[in-house]
Parts: sequence; structure tokens; C-alpha cells
Amino acid sequence: MARFLIIGGFLAVVFWVFSIVDCTVQPAARHRGVSKGAWVAIVILIPVIGGILWFAIGRRRKDDSDARPYAPDDDSEFLRGINRKEQDARIRELEEELSKLEDDGDHPDPRP
Repeated sequence: MARFLIIGGFLAVVFWVFSIVDCTVQPAARHRGVSKGAWVAIVILIPVIGGILWFAIGRRRKDDSDARPYAPDDDSEFLRGINRKEQDARIRELEEELSKLEDDGDHPDPRP
């Protein structure tokens, strides 16, 4: 029984230190809820439970929903950068080229 308490205590201390280091190393933008200093205080003052709270609700993940849009249609900055007039002109040019190619292909081959 004493072995389990020693091993459990050792693992709790390792987890506590890891939580403190992770909380202090993360930039302030990756902290959810309260400020970075408050999270460090929570993790230090409430050793194991503070670490669990930090990893469960305090740490913002890279794949959070506000990271960036999934498709260009969802990105308003991308849509503002599109020049519709240039695109329409390019489409007209390509349609004219295509119609010229189709017209050239309609004539029979003059060779015997």
C-alpha cells in the first residue's frame, strides 16, 4: 500500500509541475476564461485539481473553431480581395477563344 502512495504522490507531483510549466509557457492568447496569471495561481494553489481544470477548460486548443475558416467562401477577407471585373473579363476572353476554336473545327479538312 505504501508503494502505491509513493508512486501516486510522485505522479501527482510530476503532473503538477507539468501543468505549471505548460500554463506558464503558453501565450496569453491560448488561455480561456481568466487571465494567464489567474490560471498559474489556480494551478499552483490547487495542485492536481488545478492542473486538471487547466487541461480541461483553460487551455485553448489549436483546432478551436475560431482558428480560421475551412473554405475560401467562409473567409470574408479572401472574398473582399477577389476582383470580379477581372474575373469576368478573363472568362469572356476564354469563351471567345473557345468559340474561335470550335468555329475552326467545323470546316472539313481541305486535303484529299
